[in-house]
Amino acid sequence: MTVDYSIQFKAEELLKEAGKDLEIDGGEIIVLDPSSGEVLALANTPNFNPNNYSSFTDFSIFKNGATQRIFEPGSIFKPITMASALEEGKVTPQTTYLDEGKIAIGGWTVSNYDNRVYGEQTMTNVLEKSINTGAVFAEQALGHSAFERYLNEFGFFSPSGIDLPEIYSQNQEFKKGYEINYATASFGQGIEVTPVQLVKAFSAIANNGQMVTPFIVKKEGVKETEVLSSKTAAQLTAMLVSVTENGFAKSARVPGYYVAGKTGTSQVSFSALGIDKRGYSDKTWQSFIGFAPAFAPKFVILVKLNDPKTKTAEYSAVPIFQKLAKFIIDYYQIPPDHENSNNN
Repeated sequence: MTVDYSIQFKAEELLKEAGKDLEIDGGEIIVLDPSSGEVLALANTPNFNPNNYSSFTDFSIFKNGATQRIFEPGSIFKPITMASALEEGKVTPQTTYLDEGKIAIGGWTVSNYDNRVYGEQTMTNVLEKSINTGAVFAEQALGHSAFERYLNEFGFFSPSGIDLPEIYSQNQEFKKGYEINYATASFGQGIEVTPVQLVKAFSAIANNGQMVTPFIVKKEGVKETEVLSSKTAAQLTAMLVSVTENGFAKSARVPGYYVAGKTGTSQVSFSALGIDKRGYSDKTWQSFIGFAPAFAPKFVILVKLNDPKTKTAEYSAVPIFQKLAKFIIDYYQIPPDHENSNNN
């Protein structure tokens, strides 16, 4: 197995703590080596004891949430939109646009979180401050057909290829091609993915544009697909470092190391809760995906929490990521990549 016992144990421990402290309904943590595809940890909650599995009557507990449950990722999807627009040369990290807090699309209104208005912002600011209208701007600059093509290349319409039972969404609703569908998908609503698909896609950013196929049983050789140029991967990595240095994810930082990452807080649809009703509930998925050391990554971590009792991922998934990232850095004895740190 590729799973590292110590990292797996720590990930499970952190999910258990989240169950108590944040009262989560469930959640997953995946740790991936972005250069090889080896899954270093894959933790789920709620969990079960395989020694007495016959005592469970709710069979959904046997599902592996990392590979067999889909969710709408929210703002952790914005780097995928931005990577695609950067790769096509439609935006640069410094490209500016004017945010007026909302944008009208086909009879719908897309707003920023908390109805915030930011004024003139760069694409780097869009990721730092997680601005929905900025993701829409990048998607519109890219164009709908190119956006859909990149989502396909990143693997969001097909199985991840991991050597475990998995499901995936063909995202038929998104593919209907309505203007509003492209807009909301740009910031991760109305598009369905599994946690393992997301980690696989992010491996391309962490691995110089080469996306790896995750696996859990040791084997020779790495299966890579070039999705981005190394230039785009480097640009986006720098933007994601800016998110942890200057944006809403400062608590993800590990002293002495550059960390790249992005927060996500998305609404849970009624249909995801098994309720036959259109629209979204008050429940949230809160997540953080990141890698470190940012410019020579040894691991990608996704922390996904189901309806924690916090307002946003900044207060739930980000601190869990930080604890696990620091644990792995210490465990691997990775040398620091810079001397000064604002975290001291």
